[in-house]
Amino acid sequence: MTPDVDLTLLKPGRHAVRDTLLALDCRLFEFAAARNWPLAEPVLPRLSRSANHGVLWFAAASAMTASRTPRARRAAARGLASLSLASLTINTLGKRSVRRTRPVLDPVPLVRRLKRQPITTSFPSGHSASAAAFAAGVALESPAWGAAVAPIAWSVALSRVYTGVHFPSDVLAGAALGVGAAYAVRGMVPTRAQIVPPARPRAEVPALPDGEGLVVVANDAAGSADRVHALQDALPGCEVVECRPEDVPAELEKAAARARVLGVCGGDGTVNAAAEVALRHDLPLAVLPGGTLNHFAYDLGLESAGDLAKAVRGGEGVRVDAGRFSCGDAKGIFLNTCSLGVYPELVRERDRWSRRIGGWPAGVLAALRVLRADRHPLEAEFRGRAHPLWLLFVGNGTYQRVGLTPGRRHDLADGQLDVRVVHGGRRPAVRLLAAALAGPLTRSPVHAAVQVGRLRLAGVAPGSLLAYDGEVTRVEGEVTLEKLPEALTVYRPLPGN
Repeated sequence: MTPDVDLTLLKPGRHAVRDTLLALDCRLFEFAAARNWPLAEPVLPRLSRSANHGVLWFAAASAMTASRTPRARRAAARGLASLSLASLTINTLGKRSVRRTRPVLDPVPLVRRLKRQPITTSFPSGHSASAAAFAAGVALESPAWGAAVAPIAWSVALSRVYTGVHFPSDVLAGAALGVGAAYAVRGMVPTRAQIVPPARPRAEVPALPDGEGLVVVANDAAGSADRVHALQDALPGCEVVECRPEDVPAELEKAAARARVLGVCGGDGTVNAAAEVALRHDLPLAVLPGGTLNHFAYDLGLESAGDLAKAVRGGEGVRVDAGRFSCGDAKGIFLNTCSLGVYPELVRERDRWSRRIGGWPAGVLAALRVLRADRHPLEAEFRGRAHPLWLLFVGNGTYQRVGLTPGRRHDLADGQLDVRVVHGGRRPAVRLLAAALAGPLTRSPVHAAVQVGRLRLAGVAPGSLLAYDGEVTRVEGEVTLEKLPEALTVYRPLPGN
């Protein structure tokens, strides 16, 4: 029996091509219904039901995120964003544009049919769109994860014909729409692979084919054991020293005395300590990300032990800027950011809770506690005038937005301090949120931004907190922040090598 179709789509004498395609679609549906599909009966109906409301894809994204690799997390987020766009398009435009009835189920064996039949129109297939969108979005960020997800997505799309709820053309149209949604998301938010930091200025660094001469100090509190072991597998000649956080500075000094290359594995604070030692001993630095955020390593393009091992084996490196702050006897460098005002209080509050509930939950709790507290803004003199400030942010290099993504640096040797200011006033939480939404705008009623090579603050109140790369110290009086252009030599894989 030929399934019913919307009669408005069949206009004899005027749409012969459409009539032919629809008839072919119906015959393909009947052919699929008549075929015996070995091993499909216990699998495809269940798989089709598991994809209802995107449950299957949310579970897949959770599994990818649990792998704790940044590329997997980005792939999961991109897959879900693509799925959301595809679902929105299907529900607002697709289903309402072509009101095609569902296939008649007579040719479909009872064992294949879904217990609950869909009541929406047939064209296009929402399940197929979601499956293709998620798989394509994942693959655009991580081809390896995309290859793992693709067979599942293909099976979900196939199950919609197998169970008799869609014609083949519904599935094809839905899949095409899903892939288009993934590419649309990539247009708004480019993948990390599309934005490669410039490979300049290149630095002469020793090539260590098996890692001999590389001494890596690993902060064992950062949960980095797996990454350290992966690096040792890739570079069996390297030496690894695992130590507690309080022993990191001493072990870095010992390592610098015998190493050709100083390596470090840990979070941004640990990397900061290693950079200071590398600068003092004039050693190249090899950074293996092993913390929660790893801003410096990720902006370099280092995401895994494989990335670092490739650079060390090939002798691939660049020179990057460092920032420096000084206030009386308090001084130090920063590779990522330095800030005064609300943010240092947030860092201190986050550190209080992170060991109990984990890094990300502690960050959320700290933000809620800090922004709800009753406090006065920081008073500081900036460019000869006294200003009340809720936040002064200084980045080592210019932070930019790409599409709708949060800020990151594309050039770690641009010679600039990226200064962002949130002015003092009432309701700090509202002002900070408004500044965050303002993003790259250089000036707004609550927010200002400027790029300079050196900055001097006077009149900083005694006991004010200054945060740098996740560490916190107290400052007062005059604070000077400046760039050290191309001061640090680091390993990083170079494009095309």
